[in-house]
Amino acid sequence: MLLADPTASAAFGALLAERVQPGDVITLTGPLGAGKTSIARGLLGALGLVGEAPSPSYAIVQPYAPPELRLPVLHVDLYRITDPAELDELGLDDAADDAVLIVEWPERAGWDHWPHALSLEIAIVGDARRLTARVPKAWEARWPIP
Repeated sequence: MLLADPTASAAFGALLAERVQPGDVITLTGPLGAGKTSIARGLLGALGLVGEAPSPSYAIVQPYAPPELRLPVLHVDLYRITDPAELDELGLDDAADDAVLIVEWPERAGWDHWPHALSLEIAIVGDARRLTARVPKAWEARWPIP
């Protein structure tokens, strides 16, 4: 799938919001500037967030909960994680049981850390973005997204 610009990336995130459920993990992989945060912001906005979602680059985990959103979401940016062992301190796996977990830079946790995740890889192609998805069994009935 090609996403023409940040607006298209945010719109794709909004379509994801129509399908997410507590316990879902969505990973976003791609280089700096690929649009990972644009997709996450589109999803968060469609779930009810008013205003722009801050990038969790420095906080690492940005939590959202009702009534701010219609369901709990943890927006995670692992860019600053240097050792997968650091994830234990974040408690993401326990928290993800009741929330949607959106993870940017998931490779910092190890490629197999979330094998059940909807894995979205974003590549920069000129001015557009090419999105490739690895769809796990739990998402098969909810995929494809138009």
